[in-house]
Amino acid sequence: MADSSFDIVSKVERQEVDNALNQASKEISQRYDFRNVGASIAWSGERILMQANSEERVNAILDVFQSKLVKRGISLKALDAGEPQLSGKEYKIFASIEEGISQENAKKVAKMIRDEGPKGVKAQVQGDELRVSSKSRDDLQTVQQLIRGKDLDFAVQFVNYR
Repeated sequence: MADSSFDIVSKVERQEVDNALNQASKEISQRYDFRNVGASIAWSGERILMQANSEERVNAILDVFQSKLVKRGISLKALDAGEPQLSGKEYKIFASIEEGISQENAKKVAKMIRDEGPKGVKAQVQGDELRVSSKSRDDLQTVQQLIRGKDLDFAVQFVNYR
């Protein structure tokens, strides 16, 4: 019997992020506490730019955006938001969406699977994803539960389950 396998990836649907950003922008334009303060959120190239006239308001914009991401099923671990920076009279926060598992993190997860997972499970790094294979599908499900139970500092999804 052939080995069963699945891939561990860290991907974010760009359309869902775009939808969350549009919802946050709409809420910011309608909320009373953001009126006439120059509060905005928008794409700036590959990053997301949030700006307002005070540090508290720009942090509130980030909070609104984070709540919209959570409602759309996107893990906040994928959002890398910087600190508020004063630029002229405005405060700005640049945020980016992290995708892909770094080589270092993939090696940590592979080592964790080897050490704590069932015997006979193999994990190999393939670019920005991790392929986990075993003869037993039950072992693969055990590995998925193990990974879900760990508090990793990046978002993970399981794809290509065969």
